[in-house]
Amino acid sequence: MTRMKGSGLWHAEHAWVVGHTATNVLIEVADGIIKAVTEDVPAPDGAVRLPGFTFPGLANVHSHAFQESLRGRTESGGGDFWEWRRMMFDAAQGWDRPSYTDYARSVFREMLHAGITAVGEFHYLHRYGNELGEALIDAARAEGIRITLLDACYLRGGLDGRPLEGVQRSFSDGDAERWVARVDELREGDGVRIGAAIHSVRAVDRPSMRVVAAWARRRKAPLHMHLAEQPAEVDECIAFEGCTPAELLESEEILGPDLTAIHAIHVSESDVELLGSHHVRICASPTTERDLGDRVGPLRGLVEAGSPLCLGSDSNSVIDILEEARALELDQRRAIGKRVIHSPEVLMDAATVGGMRSLGWDAGELKPGKLADFATVAPPRTEWRGLGLAYLIFCCSARDVKHVVVGGRTVVGH
Repeated sequence: MTRMKGSGLWHAEHAWVVGHTATNVLIEVADGIIKAVTEDVPAPDGAVRLPGFTFPGLANVHSHAFQESLRGRTESGGGDFWEWRRMMFDAAQGWDRPSYTDYARSVFREMLHAGITAVGEFHYLHRYGNELGEALIDAARAEGIRITLLDACYLRGGLDGRPLEGVQRSFSDGDAERWVARVDELREGDGVRIGAAIHSVRAVDRPSMRVVAAWARRRKAPLHMHLAEQPAEVDECIAFEGCTPAELLESEEILGPDLTAIHAIHVSESDVELLGSHHVRICASPTTERDLGDRVGPLRGLVEAGSPLCLGSDSNSVIDILEEARALELDQRRAIGKRVIHSPEVLMDAATVGGMRSLGWDAGELKPGKLADFATVAPPRTEWRGLGLAYLIFCCSARDVKHVVVGGRTVVGH
């Protein structure tokens, strides 16, 4: 088990330091916390040298670890999101605590090698109560990545109230009160936070949504939910509730700056204004959304309305938050027909401090008082260009990550 309270000195050749690129940066860490960041100084004796470009650790806000097992297996035969969903349900079966711990370790290890220092696991595999959630916690602790376990309430098959069928029944606690009783048994600790998730408006009724949100808000815990990923969800909500999913959440007082909405693709102009007015954080997962044919959401409009952005790897067919940041921008360029919709600074904020806030961690910035989580890329052939933020976002990938520190302890590199 990795303890996340290390100490030491690191000297970065180049670094992203709170809004600007700096050179020869000394990062001093004590007990897992950044104590000082000093620019334009030589490396002192004993400092770990970081050639390349150093930046705050990346936050993977939305992950389903088990879905990585579908990687490369769903790319033939055509079909839509709902066909993929049936295959995903099959992949959700057959896990026990030892097998899921081992599997999740490999997924989290890949995340660390991609510069990800915190992951939000949107977890609804409840067949064995808390066993598989605790397996995820065990795996994260063993690998040395921070985890926010977002335990999802999942109660019904649709807005018409139809019961769960097949494997879906293993996702459910039966009612929100039993969900509360089970989640109350989960324990936070070093590198571990427990958050709440409303799976979706399809899967959770109005009174139960209020119960989950109240649980999270009493504890000041992260609150997440899937929102308007598919047109069918919106159409069903309008048919049975007479409003859009975003309007339903507004009527139940679920919207707020402590809520992270995953996807928010099929939202109307009035939904955009509604989400933005409550400063609901939006988590985009572009590589998964591409894979599933989810279309491109109105992210520019959401940002302009007041919603901050963050990023996730979702199905984990790709584990690369730099690619998610790049895709967030480039997919919109093709959809809108314009360039530079979000600046590199906005994309970096989404990948780091914005995501860390969504997951409940005081991290994502290289400045005193923050958790000592950072990563370094050293891509080839950059000597004559120099390294900066735009190059990091648009020209680097997970394979360029050479060194990763979590809580003042090196977890990738030497």
